[in-house]
Amino acid sequence: MIKFRSLTILFLCVVAVSSCKKDEDPEKQIADFIKQNNINAVRDDSGLYYQIIKPGTGSFTYPNNTKITIKYEGRLLDGTVFDNGDGKEQTFNLAELISGWRIGIPKIQKGGEIRLIVPPGLGYGNDSVGPIPGNSVLDFTIQLSNVQ
Repeated sequence: MIKFRSLTILFLCVVAVSSCKKDEDPEKQIADFIKQNNINAVRDDSGLYYQIIKPGTGSFTYPNNTKITIKYEGRLLDGTVFDNGDGKEQTFNLAELISGWRIGIPKIQKGGEIRLIVPPGLGYGNDSVGPIPGNSVLDFTIQLSNVQ
């Protein structure tokens, strides 16, 4: 009888926890976030949402070895800033960055600015990275000052 009770309690706890996880669907989180914040975002076929704030100028085609120089800020959906590059321009190889950036940044040109709302599958997935919990939707604002 004690085993049955213990198993029943364990089962109920698992059900309670898993029912809470339903609200963590990234697509729903993103849709709610966009609606609540009145963001005019476009959904890419990849699942990335983006808002071009400033398109920039030029016609760069972004080959695999592209280097970008940017200022950026990354936030969780609750507004917590997890990275801003210390407010300074940073240079990266685009091919080495998360998929959301590799998809989104080529949508603008030098001098452009974009907001990327990155689902976990195009960010860090289930992994926790520094202050970013696993399965997080990420909200980035990126200013592209140079591309080569």
